[in-house]
Amino acid sequence: MTSTAVNFFSTILLLCILINSSATDVLRINQTLRDGHTIVSQHGEFELGFFTRGSSTNRYLGIWFKKISYGTVVWVANRDTPLNNTSGMVRIDNKAILLVSNASNTIIWSSNYSTSVNNPVAQLLDTGNLVVRDEKDGGQENFVWQSFDYPGDTMLPGMKFGKNLVTGQQWYYSSWKSVDDPSTGSFIHRMDTHGYPQLLVWKDSKIQARTGPWVGNRFSGDPVPKANRIFLSEFFIEQREIYYAFHLLNRSSITPVTRLMLDPNGGRQRLIWNYQNQEWTTYRTIQVNDCDRYAPCGPYATCDPNNSPKCACLRGFKPRSSEKWEAADWTDGCVRTNSLDCDNGDGFVKYTGVKLPDTQQSWYNLTMGLKECKSLCLKDCNCTAYSNINVENGGSGCLLWFGGLMDIKVDTEDAQSIYVRMPASDLDESKRSGVRRILIISLTIALTAMSALILFYLFKKRKLKRKGKFCSHLAERLSSNEDENLELPLFDFRKIVKATTNFSNDNKIGEGGFGSVYKGTLEDGQLVAVKRLSDSSRQGIDEFKNEVSLIAKLQHRNLVSLLGYCIEEQERILVYEYMPNNSLDSFIFDEKRRLAGWQRYYSIINGVARGLLYLHQDSKLRIIHRDLKASNVLLDQDMNPKISDFGMARSFGGSQTEANTTRVVGTYGYMSPEYAIDGLFSTKSDVYSFGVLVLEILSGKRNRCFEHPDHNLNLLGHAWRCFNEDKLKELMDETIVKPTDHHEVFRVIQIGLLCVQEYPEDRPEMSSVVLMLNSKIALPNPKKPGFFTERRRNERDYSSSKRILSSSYDYSITAIVPR
Repeated sequence: MTSTAVNFFSTILLLCILINSSATDVLRINQTLRDGHTIVSQHGEFELGFFTRGSSTNRYLGIWFKKISYGTVVWVANRDTPLNNTSGMVRIDNKAILLVSNASNTIIWSSNYSTSVNNPVAQLLDTGNLVVRDEKDGGQENFVWQSFDYPGDTMLPGMKFGKNLVTGQQWYYSSWKSVDDPSTGSFIHRMDTHGYPQLLVWKDSKIQARTGPWVGNRFSGDPVPKANRIFLSEFFIEQREIYYAFHLLNRSSITPVTRLMLDPNGGRQRLIWNYQNQEWTTYRTIQVNDCDRYAPCGPYATCDPNNSPKCACLRGFKPRSSEKWEAADWTDGCVRTNSLDCDNGDGFVKYTGVKLPDTQQSWYNLTMGLKECKSLCLKDCNCTAYSNINVENGGSGCLLWFGGLMDIKVDTEDAQSIYVRMPASDLDESKRSGVRRILIISLTIALTAMSALILFYLFKKRKLKRKGKFCSHLAERLSSNEDENLELPLFDFRKIVKATTNFSNDNKIGEGGFGSVYKGTLEDGQLVAVKRLSDSSRQGIDEFKNEVSLIAKLQHRNLVSLLGYCIEEQERILVYEYMPNNSLDSFIFDEKRRLAGWQRYYSIINGVARGLLYLHQDSKLRIIHRDLKASNVLLDQDMNPKISDFGMARSFGGSQTEANTTRVVGTYGYMSPEYAIDGLFSTKSDVYSFGVLVLEILSGKRNRCFEHPDHNLNLLGHAWRCFNEDKLKELMDETIVKPTDHHEVFRVIQIGLLCVQEYPEDRPEMSSVVLMLNSKIALPNPKKPGFFTERRRNERDYSSSKRILSSSYDYSITAIVPR
């Protein structure tokens, strides 16, 4: 062979070696990636392979920068299960990416896909995202798995930080143990979605720091943004997802690269790559002083790092413990100097330039204006503050707080304002003019005697007039023959006083927003329930007339019977048949639920369904209850259910099937989305409430107070999840269900989910519900429930005066923000 031929073949062999040794960005099903080899993204931005940190011999599979900052690790697969030698190898099959120890053939780490793939390939993208897709999909982003869904300590452009409300998937960040140990550290940076979303840093089980809620152009705890040409920050509140993300504005060889990092000490930093110095530069450190720790001053106090002492109570508040406060222990915070007086006109004090308080106990609406927001807060005595959500373009959205205001930081550059509720006695009198103050004092002195006489005269006159007007107007309404004569007994007030032993507390069997209910015994020995409306009752004359006129016409075994009424002495009293087993909520949410088996609860569900069917279809007027809930279903001595409390009910005539109201009443948690948001009620809104009630009976859990260790969904969301994952046993209460009942219980769960579907047109009529409960006809698959991602609340009924849940509108906010 000539020397020319030898050189030719040598050149060919060298080219083959170079081609075979060149890096690729794809790992296929018949390939193996061994320790010492890597795959590189298409344009060389990132590299995947095995690495070691510091003096440790542990080996990890990870992704790191390649073109810049070579070796800076951004993701680790087996961070908590390292290899102790170089025998590791990676392969892919149609179910998972597998990291295997070649020495023992042990699986060290696995990705696990949600769906099986026929021709899977693992590909490292130039974004730093390791993805698995079907090879036939080409470059489309139809991934069955991606490393971006399982972050470590680093957030890269294009990654999501938040929560998938449907699957429960959370995108959060956890620190390394140390700079040389990538195993999971003590700190977690996570989005909290209880109330208006905000970012929290946890150390083990305690909140360490809080970034604050998104306010349109940044998170409330971040500095006021300045224009930048590097990245775009975005925040999305959508029907399926809530998340934060950022993107590079331009991609080129000279575009600065940025990343967010949670360091081993819990510090959060935004880093920018400095091409000139070839190093990472700190663009922003998010936690810089003591006021950036969570709630260092306790509730109702501000933290100002530029003041000494740094903690100060809000106006109208004082330290809870003076001794601790003077000793520089501010953690107990502050309490009101004077209590709120909701009935006598509370007001608000405006604070500007502060980080908004903790929003875990809050409610929000993205479209409501500030004026309406204030009005809504004033109507709810539990509302402690309000503000806009978006600070841009004059402000928009409504955010309400309930309970103590925690973690308020003073920031004079911040344009965000919050309005804190105060009693009228504590409002700043200095805002009133001196002339007006003098006039008020003078007029007060001059007219004191005259006012006393006039008030006394008006009081007596009004009392007599009110009594006469109320009684005559109500009697006229009750005795009108617009429909048919009610023929209801008019009870003597003195007899009711005697029957209830002067409304003794020993006879009180219930209490609600409209007054108290007492057990009474009439002269003939008949037991009755006496509903006495209080003077401050939210049920006015219209509601009282409504309840009397409606119930008097209703005759059904599953509706409570009204025996009579009383309108003497300015009293408004209803007398009902007595239900010895009280209300359903006192039974199903208590240890007493175990006393009855599944067949008894099935009978209760059937009875409530038949009662609703009568209201919607078989009574003379079509009646919408509007407040069906467990506490409004009473149980007689044989545990037969009877629907009660018709003060909020509305009747339809003719072919009318729906109506709209600007006064939304009822109990949130049982209220359908179209009614709670738009005031639209119909028979389908009662169907929704019935579906919630069914799921509460089956589980023994309240919808709004439901908690689960694996997710933050409410009861409806949990039921939907169990149905989709064929895990309905997790929903039902095994203490009342026998194995032989499972099939029937599963069917009733499905019926309940059909009733709580998001859109009213998808929900069945009560006639269909009764048919489904009492036959074996095939059931359609339910669609997604409405309001299935509520935040958790404490255990109590939430009436119309309480806060309302956040709606799940698709909504996004975009801003160019330096972080």
